[in-house]
Amino acid sequence: MKEIDRLLEGNKKYIKSKNTIGDISTERRLKTSNGQSPFAVVVTCSDSRVIPEAIFNVGIGDIFVIRLAGNVIGDYELASIEYACSHLGAKLVMIMGHTGCGAIHSAIIRHAGGYVDQLLKPILAAIGEEKDEIEASKLNAIYGANVVKNKLDLKDVEIVSSIYDINTGLVTLL
Repeated sequence: MKEIDRLLEGNKKYIKSKNTIGDISTERRLKTSNGQSPFAVVVTCSDSRVIPEAIFNVGIGDIFVIRLAGNVIGDYELASIEYACSHLGAKLVMIMGHTGCGAIHSAIIRHAGGYVDQLLKPILAAIGEEKDEIEASKLNAIYGANVVKNKLDLKDVEIVSSIYDINTGLVTLL
């Protein structure tokens, strides 16, 4: 099963089930204690309603998660993605935006204040003048995937963008 199919199959289980997390057993924890080999990297927002391990019904060691408000991709995120793919063997990178994103909303109204303003610059580069929050979230995820494609030389790694709907739980590829 391809990595992307594995994530999307897990998302289907998440939507249908009340038990939405993969293997977090003691056995699994011990099996991964000497190293990890995640099959995918998921870059997503740090929004507390967006829980990749649950959304994709995966457990300990399955995915390498990078979370930052607005799922913005900068040098540290690129380094983390590169590490996960080049050193740990991940074969998929998914940049996942979501509906109801506060960082996207702040970018659209062009106001956040404090350090949060630093997040607006790359988001505004991604969304331009888009005012619809869902479309802006999609544009931002696509932009992030393109940053990864253009800045990292990841051989045999699939790079995709997606949007997570916080109401339905569904992840849609873009």
